[in-house]
Amino acid sequence: QVQLVESGGGLVQTGGSLRLSCAASGRTFSTRSMAWFRQAPGKEREFVARIDWSSISTYYADSVKGRFTISGDNAKNTMYLQMSSLKPEDTAVYYCAARRGGFPTTRDSGYDYWGQGTQVTVSS
Repeated sequence: QVQLVESGGGLVQTGGSLRLSCAASGRTFSTRSMAWFRQAPGKEREFVARIDWSSISTYYADSVKGRFTISGDNAKNTMYLQMSSLKPEDTAVYYCAARRGGFPTTRDSGYDYWGQGTQVTVSS
């Protein structure tokens, strides 16, 4: 099992920045890739960004490309999401997720472990 705990959410003004963290514990060596998803009120959960640990490749949703950066620190078993130039439409609960194996995916059904989420609110 892998446990994931997000932190770093909060309230920020349009154009501001936040850095989310996702601390992993347990059988972290079993995870091949991790990702960030978000869910706004009344909307379905959507993919934000992912990172593959074997190749350190990253991939972003078009809506956040150029504004968000995903990264990780293996020594700390922690993944980050640096968010800049935030917009009101970025307001959502942000979740981190981990995938045991297989090809990297943007589908939430492909992830095996999930955190509890952290709220990000961007005021206009």
